[in-house]
Amino acid sequence: MIRLLLSRRIGNLVGFLVCAIVQRILLLAVGVAFLAAALHRPARRLGAGVYGGVIAFIAAIGVAVAGRHVWLQHLPPEKRPACGPALDYLLSAFGPVEGLSRVLRGSGECGAVDWTLLSFSIPEWTLAAFTALSVWAVFLARRD
Repeated sequence: MIRLLLSRRIGNLVGFLVCAIVQRILLLAVGVAFLAAALHRPARRLGAGVYGGVIAFIAAIGVAVAGRHVWLQHLPPEKRPACGPALDYLLSAFGPVEGLSRVLRGSGECGAVDWTLLSFSIPEWTLAAFTALSVWAVFLARRD
């Protein structure tokens, strides 16, 4: 098992997933779940409810991750967590699970806002998108 986890293929996959970072992966997962629901077209309310619940659950995780990022961005610079080590060091020193856990805890550079649209940062937009998609999924599941 450890040999499989340390294989080049899995290592490359973990590197890709960490580079894509969680918000993007979660947004993709929500989209894939919506696509699966559209292709499957469950005829009964139970099936629609399951899809709606799964989509809302994934979106809720996205809300949590994006909310944490927004929180870090709005902290005063002196209260932001200290900058952590580089991602490749975290993965090699702590492994994929603990390394990703440390990435999710955030660091000082997560508070930097490099780009805005209508004065909202990317994490703020994704927070709004996850919230709206969660509401939309529940709405569709409850429809007749």
